[in-house]
Amino acid sequence: MDGKRQLQRVRRICLALPGVTEKLSHGEPTFFVKKRVFAMFSSNHHHDGHIAVLIPVQPGEQAALIASSPATYYRPPYVGIKGWVGIELDQIGDDELGAHLTEAWQLISKPRK
Repeated sequence: MDGKRQLQRVRRICLALPGVTEKLSHGEPTFFVKKRVFAMFSSNHHHDGHIAVLIPVQPGEQAALIASSPATYYRPPYVGIKGWVGIELDQIGDDELGAHLTEAWQLISKPRK
């Protein structure tokens, strides 16, 4: 599936969540809740070869996901150091992708302490 169709998948799932907005950030479609990023689409950004979505995950989950399926999950540049994970969109079905995006939305939409 090409980048345009993959973006449509991500957009459909993200925009179905409450309070989500989309705008360009760093040249890529980015999804926000309460003015905070919870998902970034990546279409061969900086020619890295990934058609992916980048999301925050709970502490420790990044390493577990990558170890469980390195063809699907990777540590993205820049945000990977902060515990975000990249998800190769051609390696994941809609149900699992929706679950990951919903978890990211919940993580970011929670009130800050």
